[in-house]
Order: sequence, then C-alpha cells, then structure tokens
Amino acid sequence: MTSSAHSAVYPLKAIQRPVPRVLSIAGSDPSGGAGIQADLKSIAANGGYGMAAITALTVQNTQGVTAVHVPPVEFLRQQLDAISDDITVDAVKIGMLGDATVIAEVRRWLGEVRPAVVVLDPVMIATSGDRLLAESAEAALRQLLPLADLVTPNLPELAMLLGEPEASDWTTALEQGKRLAAACGNTVLVKGGHLQGASCPDALVNTGGLLSQDVVEIPGLRVETRNSHGTGCSLSSAMATAKARLGDWESALRVVKPWLQEALAQSAVLDVGKGNGPVHHFHAYQHSLRPGDFAVRMWEAAQTELAAIYGLDFIQGLQSGGLDEGQFTYYLAQDALYLNGYSRVLARASALAPSEAEQLFWARGSQMCLEVESELHRNWLNGRQASGERGPVTKAYVDHLMAASASGSYPVLLAAILPCYWLYAEVGQQLHHGYLESGASAEHPYAEWLRTYADEEFAEATRKAIDITDAAAQAASPAERTAMMEAFSGSCRYETAFFDAPRLHG
Repeated sequence: MTSSAHSAVYPLKAIQRPVPRVLSIAGSDPSGGAGIQADLKSIAANGGYGMAAITALTVQNTQGVTAVHVPPVEFLRQQLDAISDDITVDAVKIGMLGDATVIAEVRRWLGEVRPAVVVLDPVMIATSGDRLLAESAEAALRQLLPLADLVTPNLPELAMLLGEPEASDWTTALEQGKRLAAACGNTVLVKGGHLQGASCPDALVNTGGLLSQDVVEIPGLRVETRNSHGTGCSLSSAMATAKARLGDWESALRVVKPWLQEALAQSAVLDVGKGNGPVHHFHAYQHSLRPGDFAVRMWEAAQTELAAIYGLDFIQGLQSGGLDEGQFTYYLAQDALYLNGYSRVLARASALAPSEAEQLFWARGSQMCLEVESELHRNWLNGRQASGERGPVTKAYVDHLMAASASGSYPVLLAAILPCYWLYAEVGQQLHHGYLESGASAEHPYAEWLRTYADEEFAEATRKAIDITDAAAQAASPAERTAMMEAFSGSCRYETAFFDAPRLHG
C-alpha cells in the first residue's frame, strides 16, 4: 500500500454542497441501529441526502448478530450502477462488505465513478464481538484502504489491519494510526471509544501534510451509556456528509463529534431493545424550533457582552458627553472602515438570500452603509485628523465576517451579521434614553450619533434582520445552528472589543 495509489486514483477535491448526496455501501440491520439504517439517519441528521446499496443482510438486534447473508455480487453491481447512472454522488461511506467478491465489486465501481469523498469504515467486528467479515477477505480489504480518503477503524480493527496487538492506551493508538496512514497514503480517524477512563478523544491522523498538523486531536468525555449500537457506522457516515458539506476533515470532525456525543447522551430516550441499544441520531430535532426560539437563544447569548459594553468607559462617556473627542474620532474613523467591509458582507447575504424580499432587504442595508451612515461619519471627521488604516480589532472583526461569508452558508452569515444590527440598536436606544432622561442640553457633542442609532427606521430594520435570521435557523441543519451560534457569539465579542478599541488606542 503506497501513498501514490491514492493520489493517482482520487485527486483531492474540496467540494462543498449545502445538501450533499451521500451513498452508503453497507450491510442492513433489521433492528435499525447499525448498518445502512444508522447511516441514512446520520446522513439526514447532518444535512445530507442519503442513498444505500446493500452488500449484506444480517439477522441481528441489540443483543447480537445471529446470521449473515451476502446476496449475489451481480445484484450489488446493479444497485451501484443504477445509482451512479442517474445521481451525482458527492460522498461515499463504505461499511460492511462481507467477502472478497463484494470488495472487488466496490473497487470496480470506485474506479469508474471516482467520487470526491470516500470514507471507509473497515467493519470487521461488531461492537457485540461478532465477526462481520470473512477471514479470507481481510487481505482484499487491506487493498481497498488506499482508495479511501478517510479510514475509520475502531481500535480492534486498527490492530487487525496492522497485524499488531490492540492498543491499550491513547499514545499507542495514535502511533498505530500514523503507521496505517503512512502505509495507505490517506487520513485515519483514530477513535478512543474502546479505551478505559473518563476521557474519550478522537484524532485525525495524516502524515502526508493534508491536515494542519500530522495529528489533529479533538478531546471529549466518555458518555456513560449501554447504548452504543451502530456508533462506528453513524460516525463514518456523518463524517462523509460533513466533509462534503464543509470542505475539510477538521471542520467535519469538530461538528460531528459533539453531535455523536449528544446522540449517545440522549440514547436512553429511545428505549430500544434489551441489550446494546442504538444512539439517538435525531436528538437535535426532538424539540423542533418554533418561530422566535432561535432568536431567544441568541438574545440570551448576547447578554454577557451587552453587560460588558455598558460597563465600558467609552459608552459611559458617550452617554454623558464627556468622552474624549480624540477617542470618538478614532472610533468613527474605524467604524467608517468597518462599514465598508460590512457593506460587502451584506451584499453577499443578498446574493445568497432565497427570496426576492430578503435580497432587497440586505441590498438596501449594504447601500445604507455606504450612503447614510458614511455621511454621518464624514460630517464628523471633516477637518479632524483620523487614522486611515484599519486597527487590529476592526481588521479582526471584518475578517470574522468575511470567513462567515466564505462559508457559503446563508444562515451562518446572517448570524454573523446580526450583532451589528441588534447590539448597536440596543446600545443606541439605551444611550439615547439615558441622554433624554439626564436632561442633557442640545449642546451634547455626540447627540447626532445617539439620535441616529435610536432612529425608528434603524430599529425596524433590526427587527426585520432578527426575524430573517430566526427563520433561516428554522430551516438550518443542527450543525448549521451550532455554527450560527458560534458566528453570532463571535460577532458579539467583537462588538464589545470595537467599543473598547478607542481606549486601548489611546
């Protein structure tokens, strides 16, 4: 097995599709917890469209496997060809293969179709300990490994593929993963589920420079549950889906691992079987979002940053009118530079919007940044000396927004955009209210700014932005919602840093 075999057969393609079409080539589990049944649930839960070609029929339940039937290989060929003749396959997950003739047929099909993402779960032994691959087929399975982009063995399977004793600690497991990755020329997902202890890490291993480093470890805690039936199937099919949707293995694992941990944690809800029950693939949909639910979550997440903003010397000086003019000049100069980048991100949101009404809303917002808001900045800055270069906070905030824009996810981009509406409107209204309550004179130096951000038109635009973002969350996948909260929280932190930047600038 050499690395050149992989690169020659499967050129690297960093595809990204909102709803990837994912094919599972695996065995069937009539109890629904493993095999293609688990794969299809995992694919759907992670935002993909699932398909299946059945390699073997099993007689099993949560207590074990009692029989395996491998249909004629010609029937598998017909299944695979029927799918690829009609449907573009964005990613493939390969699971239970049964015998050498099945493996040879899968090799043929892979060579002809050449899907961009191939994940191989080398199913040899079930969690129950039952053998799922004929011993005579082990050599054929090893020859299939270099044709996969990602291999996801459990620790017993990793040891069998290398012809070594099973790893009893994490360091040994990682070393075995490195040896298999080097031999096959691909990425290996080393899983800590079979080890003892409270820690349960997973790691992507690649010695060919395809990752940010040779070993990318994602820590995790062990979930105490008797329900782990189909965990390996679920993980590998979720990784295939997430890779096709997100574009790289590291991002995929950071999304899939917490999803699977929660699927294990919520497994008892299902109450399936007397033995090793299945995981809860659709735990995120157990309480579907109602309109407004996600907006409430975002508002709760913003409270820490809002409290921090109100405590800043800059904000207090802005309300009282005692803020140093040089600090306000620096703030407006940076805000003008920020708005230039923000307008581009709003234009990107307009391009991604699914309806004409939303396209127009974000396009108007982009235009307002360049016209009305910029005019306020120019009027104040006219004749005043101000830096024409982005400060570090301004640059970091714009880079954060650009990264959300580059993700290609409309919901994630909206979540990143929203704090500049929501937090500004909230802070602006509070400051304006305090300004009026204080009975400050019309000579207040920053009255015009306070009036602008307390303007009802801006408040209405903010309410519309919240509603659009909340609606986008209703249609988003669980993984996208997680990414939305990360993007939103990141922008909230930058809002605080932006208000505090003038003080740090001096």
